[in-house]
Amino acid sequence: MFCMADPTEPTGGVPDELEDRIIQTDLRNEMSRSYLEYAMSVIVGRALPDARDGLKPVHRRILYAMYELGLTSDRPYRKCARVVGEVLGKYHPHGDTAVYDALVRMAQDFSMQMPLIDGHGNFGSIDNDPPAAMRYTESRLRSLTQDSLLEDIESETVDFIDNFDGSQQEPTVLPARIPQLLLNGSSGIAVGMATNIPPHNLGELIDGLMALIANPDLNDQEIMKIIPGPDFPTGGQILGRSGIRETYLSGRGSVTMRGVAEIETLEIPGRPDRDAIIITQLPYQTNKAALIERIAYMVNDKKLEGISDIRDESDRDGMRIVVELRRDSYPQVVLNNLFKLTPLQSNFSANMLALVDGEPITLSLLRMLNVFLDFRVITIEKRTKYLLRKAEERNHLLLGLLLALDQLDEIIALIRSASDTSVAKKQLQEIHGLTDVQADAILQMQLRRLTALESDKIRLEHEDLLVKISDFKDILSNKSRVYEIIKTELISIKEKFPQVRRTEILDLGSGLEDIDLIANERSVVLLTETGYLKRMPVNEFEATSRGTRGKSGTRSQGEEEVKLFISCNDHDNLLLFSVRGVSYSVPAYRVPQCSRAAKGTPVVQLLPIPREESITSLISVSSFDDDNYLLMLTIGGFIKRTPVSAFSKIRANGLISINLEDGDALRWVRLASSADSVLIGSKAGMTIHFRLNDNELRPLGRTARGVRSMNLRDGDSLVSMDVLSKELADRIASTNDDEAINSNGQYEGPWILVASADGLGKRVPVTQFRLQKRSGMGLRAMKFRSDTDELVGLKVLDKGEEVLLVSEKGVIVRTSADKISQQSRAATGVRLQRLDSGDHLSEIVLVPPQLADEEVNSDSLSSNSDSGADTPPKD
Repeated sequence: MFCMADPTEPTGGVPDELEDRIIQTDLRNEMSRSYLEYAMSVIVGRALPDARDGLKPVHRRILYAMYELGLTSDRPYRKCARVVGEVLGKYHPHGDTAVYDALVRMAQDFSMQMPLIDGHGNFGSIDNDPPAAMRYTESRLRSLTQDSLLEDIESETVDFIDNFDGSQQEPTVLPARIPQLLLNGSSGIAVGMATNIPPHNLGELIDGLMALIANPDLNDQEIMKIIPGPDFPTGGQILGRSGIRETYLSGRGSVTMRGVAEIETLEIPGRPDRDAIIITQLPYQTNKAALIERIAYMVNDKKLEGISDIRDESDRDGMRIVVELRRDSYPQVVLNNLFKLTPLQSNFSANMLALVDGEPITLSLLRMLNVFLDFRVITIEKRTKYLLRKAEERNHLLLGLLLALDQLDEIIALIRSASDTSVAKKQLQEIHGLTDVQADAILQMQLRRLTALESDKIRLEHEDLLVKISDFKDILSNKSRVYEIIKTELISIKEKFPQVRRTEILDLGSGLEDIDLIANERSVVLLTETGYLKRMPVNEFEATSRGTRGKSGTRSQGEEEVKLFISCNDHDNLLLFSVRGVSYSVPAYRVPQCSRAAKGTPVVQLLPIPREESITSLISVSSFDDDNYLLMLTIGGFIKRTPVSAFSKIRANGLISINLEDGDALRWVRLASSADSVLIGSKAGMTIHFRLNDNELRPLGRTARGVRSMNLRDGDSLVSMDVLSKELADRIASTNDDEAINSNGQYEGPWILVASADGLGKRVPVTQFRLQKRSGMGLRAMKFRSDTDELVGLKVLDKGEEVLLVSEKGVIVRTSADKISQQSRAATGVRLQRLDSGDHLSEIVLVPPQLADEEVNSDSLSSNSDSGADTPPKD
């Protein structure tokens, strides 16, 4: 009884005779204990398989009930309703639907690698069609089930326990001769844990057990050469071995599965030849009808391009899904999109959890095989002890019969003289020294057994039993004999049930590489203030004359102001850095490509970034090598460089990239090498230039805070950072003053492009920014025409480069840097972009030079201006 009252107070109103029966109990502890008992009941009694026979209780009870009903493979089918009723009435007091569903799955050749039940009737399909009702379907055991799971069940090989009402006995485990848990796999959800074990090939499992018997010290690597990976009943392909290796070593992992599809040319009479993708195998547990429906939906929704028709031509001879393509489509790209966007490629999340001695344990492949072998050894020893006992009992009886045959006349006279059977039995025991069993056997012996032929049979049987008894004792005393029996039984099963591998394992390092099927084009990536990310081709923005208004790169509403803007290759990795110093990664091509007017995709849909966490920097990385570094600068002025290789494996939920002080925030990140130098600009127009070598800025770890970069005046703050490469610095150092000036008296570069919020800018020769020591005040980079103007960015430029100028409202101008005037550090600059009222320049980005070389030349840059752009004002 539960009682929440204070135990120190009298119970009041309770009779004296009941007071001793009241137990003061804490309700919290009682609920915790009760729920734990319930959880363990579900774990042990329903949801998880036993590592020995690989079966859950419901499957074990179904097979045992069918065995008791005599539904062997050589007997007629019986109604499934009869089997379900037997299981419910004797062993499994749960819903009939749960029992029938379990029975159906054991009969489906697309769910089980080697089905345990032979079904007759409609047992469902790979299209997820439901099976017929149990009153219509019939079933019986398969030969494999009899030979590998139930063969020795009557030889005292396993323990039996009472059923739910104590009226029957049921086995706690079946005497499995093969690792059923790995052969057909298992899946189940318990309380607080789940299991999902993939199916395997029977021949490979037997080979692995044989090798383990021959060499018990076999390691994980050696066993994985024999059992290379799962083998799914629906065939398909497995991409790469890393997921398999992780699963087999730790018990947990993700295996990438892919359907088998080929590109064929269809020859249709009266129509031009068309390319088509023919799908003949699907990943395990993939619904064919749902896959076709998914493809059709994505085609109608314009998410899959290049498909004109899809139809299912599957029949009893095999699967055939025909995806007909448009004439202008690229078959391999369409196939890649099918893999990427549909269940034609999916992951099997393996969790090899099973019960070992009643306890749920995550098992590696090697341990799972060892658990089975240990169980098999115990099973054979129990069977041998049973056979030895039976042989000794029979031999004991035969010894009595032989004695009777040797003293036949005396025994016959004794029996004839006895008054009744009990007296005869007593005299046999007293006079001839027979046991109770032997005396009974003599008294029950038929007269025909007194012939010479029958006597010889008894003697031969006795001699044969002596040999068997000796052999059984030798088996029990010699462990190697036990392993030889296991090997013999395994070989027999392998020969009787040969199986060819259905699933092909492809040696791909990381499975499907979408990047191999995507053109490495140049793009611009834009992040708005409200957290929308979008990717656009660079050629969306034609080169214009300096000072034009440009094209809108995003919606014009005030809330959609552009925050970050970079150019990149579609094969690059985009690294996003948050205000908290956390880095995130996404391939550039996975950012959906949008039109200029589109809003884009919320970044929280691409990455698990908390909504309250602001992205402050965005860069593209083409390779994660040790020669390059990420240069990070915070609002508080701390700077550091860290090898980019430290960011090659960024977790889905991000990676700490810098340790920040209270109130500080990460703002700028750039790629650099140790031979480069950095230029940092402040809002007031000051710029400092220093080297990135070990003397000025030594490499620091990923979580380090950094060092002071620039000394600022009151009210000033940092606004921009860019890197001057060693190549450009070497070119400056190797060029004399005369060579640096062309015939028009202009400096030949490189320059620093300096831009202000009012859309003004200029090119300043790099030589005017001398190298300084870190943490200095810097030099003035620009004078402003108005008190409200301020520096917004600086970029290192070389000859022939193009720049993209983006305003806060998303208006973008692409222009040639050569058209921007060269001025000194003290000049105010010229008009770079014509801005609307209330708009300001927010970012300047370089277009990669090779793209400019491919798309336009210097002549076209001067003539290819934006249609509708106003004439730029004179500066």
